[in-house]
Amino acid sequence: MPLKVAHMITQLELGGAQRNTLYTVAPLDREGFDPVLVSGPGGILDDEARSQPIASEFVSCLQRDIHPVLDIVAFVQLYRWLRRERPHIVHTHSSKAGLLGRLAAYLAGVPVIVHTFHGFGFTPGQNKRVRNWFVKLERWGAHLARHLIFVSEDNRQEAERERIHGGATTSIIRSGIQIEEDGVSTVRQELGIPSEAWVIASIGNFKPQKNPLELVKVACEVAASDPAIHVLLAGDGELRPQAEALVQSAGPADRIHFLGWRKDARALLRASNAFVLTSLWEGLPRALVEAFASGLPAVAYAVNGVNDILVDEGNGFSIAPHDTALAVEKLLWLKNHPQDARRMGAAGRARIETEFDIDRMVREQESLYDKLWAAVPLKEYYGWDLSARPPIPESKQLQ
Repeated sequence: MPLKVAHMITQLELGGAQRNTLYTVAPLDREGFDPVLVSGPGGILDDEARSQPIASEFVSCLQRDIHPVLDIVAFVQLYRWLRRERPHIVHTHSSKAGLLGRLAAYLAGVPVIVHTFHGFGFTPGQNKRVRNWFVKLERWGAHLARHLIFVSEDNRQEAERERIHGGATTSIIRSGIQIEEDGVSTVRQELGIPSEAWVIASIGNFKPQKNPLELVKVACEVAASDPAIHVLLAGDGELRPQAEALVQSAGPADRIHFLGWRKDARALLRASNAFVLTSLWEGLPRALVEAFASGLPAVAYAVNGVNDILVDEGNGFSIAPHDTALAVEKLLWLKNHPQDARRMGAAGRARIETEFDIDRMVREQESLYDKLWAAVPLKEYYGWDLSARPPIPESKQLQ
């Protein structure tokens, strides 16, 4: 009988953690696991989740914004669902679902609780009291889990500094992606970009974390310096109107393309020559991983998560946050040194192929689930006969 594994995430927005969670759930070995996805409604990926060959549950009051009344109701909804469905393993993602889901699972008697940190609720630049409060919540939440997963070494070290571990075991499991062969992209034709143009891409939401106003400043300066340069900005969010206004006043608007949310990220990247990221904090930026998988060199701010995969002068350039002048300089350097840019792009793809393949990520999680379940004391929960579980194949065991 397969183990029922419930993955909980706050909302299925078009972001790295959400994509990662969908990719994690769908390919789980159905002989060993019976997955179900639990999320708040209203995300752009809801329909994609419903189309997956897995069960999905949308909790009506689970939402991103802090709302004391709705958050309590969401907790009760999660608790009742867990008591009814009785999963063997609950795996939570994101800050809100991570805390509410772990507490509900703990009180509902779920035997194995796992949480993945795709980043933290406390961030650089936060009000000190607010930040300390979020740190305390994460410390408290860590005590509710048997195991904590980090997607980057930077984040694991930050959790250690902040004493976010409880009594849980920990591991690093990279956020995997599907490694695809190069294909034909029609994005340039769609946008009217000449085939000989040099194209820079960036993918991410227009929210403070991704720092879109500095991104647009860099885009304006780079495009203004060379009429052969076009910039693709894929994403949306609260700061998009300000970003568009900045381009209208300071940049060549006909060569800076605001694309909104796109589901063809790989096609955008295949149409590009370089990637830029100005995030102020990250867990592990999926867009950067996909850029490297597409063979692009990158220019990115040196923040948590980025430091795990971007090697300065190896597969791109790592620069200090807010140094927009250096970002402009390095992007222009890549354009003017095409052979070096191709070498960096090839190095980035090689790194992704060895460490970030989605099949490897799924196998690591399956092995982890088996090991955690095997450690549950006999007859402690559900009267489950652990001897009925087949032995863990040697190929799936964590080393």
